[in-house]
Amino acid sequence: MAERKKILLRLDPAVHDALARWAGDELRSTNAQIEFLLRRALTDSGRMPRNAGAIPRRGRPAKKSDDEDGGAGGTGGEDGGGAAPGT
Repeated sequence: MAERKKILLRLDPAVHDALARWAGDELRSTNAQIEFLLRRALTDSGRMPRNAGAIPRRGRPAKKSDDEDGGAGGTGGEDGGGAAPGT
């Protein structure tokens, strides 16, 4: 993935505070909220570049389901056989 660009953004303090509260309500950082809103505005106006990457996912990785991690969920087959765990 390409390196992310950094910019300096000057905001009215009241606008920043409102944006920070909104970001908190959405469980995002203020920076992530700004990027989310900019992307939505670009998409709504038909100006989102086709080659724009996805927003990077932050935070804790999603839990794997039994199907994804190859776990032995289920009954062990129709015959009900199979060794007990640890044997």
